[in-house]
Amino acid sequence: MTTTFHNHIAGQWQPALGGARFEDRNPADERDLIGLFPDSGAEDVQVAVAAVGQAWPAWAAASPEVRANVLFKAADLMSARAEAIAAELTREEGKTLGEALNESRRIAANFRLYAGEALRLGGETYASEAGQMVLSLRQPVGVVAVITPWNFPLSMAARKIAPALAAGNGVIFKPSEVTPLMGQRLVEVLLDAGLPAGLLALVHGRGASVGQAITASRGIDALTFTGSYQVGRQIAAALSTDTRCQLEMGGKNATIVLGDADLDKAAAIIRRGAFGLTGQACTGTSRVLVARPLYAAMVEKLAETARGIRVGRGTAEGVGMGPVATAQQYEKVLNYIDIARAEGARVVTGGASLRESDPALAHGYFISPAVIDGVTPQSRLMKEEIFGPVVAICPFDDFDEATTLADDTEYGLAVSLVTNDLQKVIAFAQRTQHGIVKVNSPTGGVSLNAPFGGFKHSSNQAAKEQGGANVMDFYTRIKAVYLGG
Repeated sequence: MTTTFHNHIAGQWQPALGGARFEDRNPADERDLIGLFPDSGAEDVQVAVAAVGQAWPAWAAASPEVRANVLFKAADLMSARAEAIAAELTREEGKTLGEALNESRRIAANFRLYAGEALRLGGETYASEAGQMVLSLRQPVGVVAVITPWNFPLSMAARKIAPALAAGNGVIFKPSEVTPLMGQRLVEVLLDAGLPAGLLALVHGRGASVGQAITASRGIDALTFTGSYQVGRQIAAALSTDTRCQLEMGGKNATIVLGDADLDKAAAIIRRGAFGLTGQACTGTSRVLVARPLYAAMVEKLAETARGIRVGRGTAEGVGMGPVATAQQYEKVLNYIDIARAEGARVVTGGASLRESDPALAHGYFISPAVIDGVTPQSRLMKEEIFGPVVAICPFDDFDEATTLADDTEYGLAVSLVTNDLQKVIAFAQRTQHGIVKVNSPTGGVSLNAPFGGFKHSSNQAAKEQGGANVMDFYTRIKAVYLGG
């Protein structure tokens, strides 16, 4: 029997007002129907925004301990449910069970981090005239809209919703229509932890309907979004000028292998960055820049590494890479392989659909991990975000050229340097136009308490996500108070 899920608005589970629904299917087997979800519209958004607008002032007036205790309880519940939710995440999004467990377990840590921030949230005092004191207060902004992508449907949502709630805001949450079940499970955890009715609205639906209705609403005080640059640009243009906006919008991340690098170490770093999570991470490695003396050996080493990755269902033993998440993404990745050949590049290994070659994979969106060389710095594979298991390799002649090539993209999210030369590490970290710089580690993977965000088209340069106290800059307004005089 097919399970039907609902929105959560004004403290009640309810279908879309228009009655429409959409299907959620398993990318490893498109025959597997996970459930039916509300295909909501503008009227659902209006009701949700109004309900959250009524609920948040009481939450803002609650003591910090009350808000912290709800988040601490949510962390405990998430820890208890992590394995069950991870299994559902693998079924819904396709990542391996190990990757799903890492993500589900990380949510509890997110909740605990921001529970602590609720207790630490405070202002400052300033030097002033005799007989007078000047201080600042942090107060919630009000109604925060959270729009998240499908590739990290739990962690992206938690690192936005948790600080919003910790600061005393209400939240309207639109998860991706590709992974609606994960949005459902996250909201269930928070409600079971005692979050007040109406404070968190869950509105399922498509970006073209729900997303646009959210950006058009004048009841939204702040909006935080992670997704493509194209959609982020549309959101920024649609919002009113007094609505706070935080946009994180992807990357075209490079790993640079300098001449002193160990090839085995470099290959392992690139494997994790390029093919972990099926290459579907905004911080994933899609470009590899290699010192020319190491280039031929590095190409062969990477090809050997890619061939050693077993592709299959994320729940199967020994599988190192699952399917891409959607039919659209499947077609996009294969199209880029065709583009590479048309541009004269060489597909060293991979880049093939596995539907016909393996009967066990015939109904999923499986593609073998691709290593491509013979790419020029101006090729589309070096410029455009593919978001799949494809890595393009290009040589460089010296350190200055490597730095220039790494920055030669409209994005500036993450970059990795593989070397033992400390002076070059320092010089590169100061010069590169990327918001995250990794040394001898993959471009992907970040700390919960470190600032997250990119430069150029990777971000709109609002307050950073994550990072402890500074993350609260987006979710709070600062008020100056003068005492005495």
